[in-house]
Amino acid sequence: MPNRRPILLIEDDETLLNMLGEYLEETQEFNVAKATSIDAAEAQLADENMHFDALILDIGLPDGDGRDFCARLRRQGHSMPIIMLTGATEEIDVVRGLDSGACDYIAKPFRAHELLARLHAQLRNFDRSEEAVFPVGPYTFRPAKKLLHDSTKNRRIRLTDKETAVLKFLYRSEAAVNRQILMHEVWGYNSSVTTHTLETHIYRLRQKIESDPANPSLLITEGGGYRLRQDGAPVQQW
Repeated sequence: MPNRRPILLIEDDETLLNMLGEYLEETQEFNVAKATSIDAAEAQLADENMHFDALILDIGLPDGDGRDFCARLRRQGHSMPIIMLTGATEEIDVVRGLDSGACDYIAKPFRAHELLARLHAQLRNFDRSEEAVFPVGPYTFRPAKKLLHDSTKNRRIRLTDKETAVLKFLYRSEAAVNRQILMHEVWGYNSSVTTHTLETHIYRLRQKIESDPANPSLLITEGGGYRLRQDGAPVQQW
């Protein structure tokens, strides 16, 4: 099962907010945070312990216009997908929303399945972009740049194409990934690739990212395969 992606819903209609939050949570794809105002949203975005892969943003909020808020977020450097929800459907409203930096614009009332499909599309595009960032233990992982960055130590780790592919696939998998599945996902149907090839890449990755490669806390062996632990907490030994 893939790791749940953090999403921030910003909507002052609490009935709609809760219904949409429950729907997205039930897909088991997302962890949903909620805000009913711009101030509440800004507080969550400013929290260094939180990050969001996407925002779903209402236009009409009690303390401001969502379009102005979207433009401000873009100026501040926030690059995650932002999908606007609104009852304003005139062409000028759509243009203004997109010009403010929104990636998509959905008119109310809307179908939840359509919103989910558009959210998927925006996340796929973002994951391929230079701006996509994933937390992995003490690192921020930028797959497009093949880079891990530990800001506390100002340490940058360059990755190979295959190391990047291994980490990205493991990041998206909540459970341990069987060796054969991981080999297929990273190398495809390549008869020359053996488990030794995979194990060599895992060994090299551990040398790069683990504080103690002999006792890994991030890239662990489990269930006949491997699992990436984003928190990097020590593994209990029995």
